[in-house]
Amino acid sequence: MTESRRRMDWQAWHRDYDDPDSPVSRRLVEVRARLTAALDAVPGRPRLLNLCAGDARDTVPVLAAMDREIEGCAVELDAALAEHARRSAADAGVPLDVRTGDAADPSTYADRLPIDVLMLIGVLGNISDADGETTVRAAASMLAPGGTVLWTRSNRFRSKPTHDYEDPAAWVRDRFEACGFETVEYLAPEGAPWRLGVSRLTTPSNAPLPPRLFTFVR
Repeated sequence: MTESRRRMDWQAWHRDYDDPDSPVSRRLVEVRARLTAALDAVPGRPRLLNLCAGDARDTVPVLAAMDREIEGCAVELDAALAEHARRSAADAGVPLDVRTGDAADPSTYADRLPIDVLMLIGVLGNISDADGETTVRAAASMLAPGGTVLWTRSNRFRSKPTHDYEDPAAWVRDRFEACGFETVEYLAPEGAPWRLGVSRLTTPSNAPLPPRLFTFVR
């Protein structure tokens, strides 16, 4: 959660996970599977960063099941959600660095960069197109060469679009490709509102990170 995002009750939003048949629960299964594959593909000790991590339920079980240690960091502004993530990691014996801070501010996690896997789950669907462009470009500077970003986007518009795509997730996918990434996977389940993308960095960027990546629109 970002500093400006005060209107939405994100703790209540997370209760949708209590229903195993909810869209977010079905998405969670797919995110965990892709995160496992992305980490498995990294030699040595993978470095992971999860922005707007919530209670890190998409991350902690995956790290707990790995047979090697992951240098993981999760960033979440909501103190209660961050504390939940911290407790979950401790209970699972996972050395996850959970930071209560603004994920939109790169200084919050600059000491962790570059990384091998970046998670932007539930981020790009809650920001403007301009901030989406900024965040995608920043991802190319945050990742090590060959690094992977996992991202999600719903098929709904939260603000007036700047493009003529019927599905805003397809626009996000193409923006990653335009910014030095190749699409490894693009999952758009029939009848579901969410999309999940896996993009691999093929053209690293040395561009400096902006002071702020995005602001949530709800």
